[in-house]
Amino acid sequence: MATYDLVIIGTGPGGYVCAVRAAQLGMKVAVVEKSATLGGTCLNVGCMPSKALLHASEMFEEAEHSFAKMGVSVSTPKLDLPAMMNFKQQGIDGNVKGVDFLMKKNKIDVLKGAGKILGAGKVGVSGDGKTEIVETRNIVIATGSDIARLKGIEIDEKRIVSSTGALSLDKVPEKLLIIGAGVIGLELGSVWQRLGAQVMVVEFLDRILPGMDGEVAKQFQRVLEKQGFAFKLGAKVTGVDTSGKTLIAKVEPAAGGAAETLEADVVLVCIGRVPYTEGLGLKEAGIALDDRGRVQIDQHFSTSVKGVYAIGDVVAGPMLAHKAEDEGVACAEIIAGQAGHVNYDVIPGVVYTTPEISSVGKTEEELKQAGVAYTSGKFPFTANGRSKVNQTTDGFVKVLADAKTDRVLGVHIIGREAGEMIHEAAVLMEFGGSAEDLARTCHAHPTRSEAIKEAALAVGKRAIHM
Repeated sequence: MATYDLVIIGTGPGGYVCAVRAAQLGMKVAVVEKSATLGGTCLNVGCMPSKALLHASEMFEEAEHSFAKMGVSVSTPKLDLPAMMNFKQQGIDGNVKGVDFLMKKNKIDVLKGAGKILGAGKVGVSGDGKTEIVETRNIVIATGSDIARLKGIEIDEKRIVSSTGALSLDKVPEKLLIIGAGVIGLELGSVWQRLGAQVMVVEFLDRILPGMDGEVAKQFQRVLEKQGFAFKLGAKVTGVDTSGKTLIAKVEPAAGGAAETLEADVVLVCIGRVPYTEGLGLKEAGIALDDRGRVQIDQHFSTSVKGVYAIGDVVAGPMLAHKAEDEGVACAEIIAGQAGHVNYDVIPGVVYTTPEISSVGKTEEELKQAGVAYTSGKFPFTANGRSKVNQTTDGFVKVLADAKTDRVLGVHIIGREAGEMIHEAAVLMEFGGSAEDLARTCHAHPTRSEAIKEAALAVGKRAIHM
């Protein structure tokens, strides 16, 4: 029977990063993975493949609509969808091989099969009709999340698809109906809209991107509508008739009222994700879950069973790969007797559309609800030199600072490359920096990031370029 210092169930960003850090700290580590490849949802059917398609579809749209005005003459681009899917697969393969390499480099054993906790210090690994039992001093649950399903609407990954199926459609749907106006739905909708689909988004709430800054969400909705998206907010899909050549979705107002029908070639169900705990033996092992099916942990990632920890999407907090990675590092350090820590007030979030949205810290709505007095500085990309010469002026930067101390509490950006721009705000906030600190930091010219400096100057009502 194999014995380890640490066995991690799941090899997504949380699991494999936790394994690498534990190995760096001198532990004998094994990871358990039931899928054919390492990397979890993120690398195989989530973050990475979606970014490949977002990039490829953006290039397709640029060639079709933007090249000519820059003096670049090309013939009308033609879509080769199988080649685009191959481009996506090459990216997946490269990243998965990278995780394989990291396991070998750090002498981490990879146990193929489904993991089940058999009690403190024991993990069963089942695959190919047999079960191996491994002993370990510590166990980390890093099993991630699964798609959330709508009652009465069966996902077949052909016509009614989840995010997984939406990454592998064999043709561009003429009409795509998306249920849910969250990050994943809008990203995947962007891919297919650029490639020629008519996109309709149905959202139960009266706004898109729940949880994000309200002002950013409103402007983003206007941008998407200009791109060709249609939205039906405050509505719910109660059923989909699959009997005909086209799908017929029944849509009702969320507050109740008369139903209507919408036609679609493909329906994408994108209403969120749920913790993946199936088959882990948590109940039998005495590991407590909360009322939303997440593994309960304390501030040191410990579950209700000694020596068993949990990180990532399977516990509370934003379901983000980088949050899982930070938790993986912190958890490994805690197991090693060090002081691992994650600052949950500084977890950036990005929507990888065009333009992008990025944010870190509190929204205006959250500060108002908490009764925190704050000041706000905003700067539009229409007044940013780099954005003007590139004719990519949609969006703005908003900096929120404590009214008394000037400490930055939140930064929200909608604009080109917003996802690459947010990190200076994250670093500033990690060090408890003020809007004044940000405003007095020299920024290279001409860059889009100057808009962050100007927004920080605007907190003190002294922006230069507006």
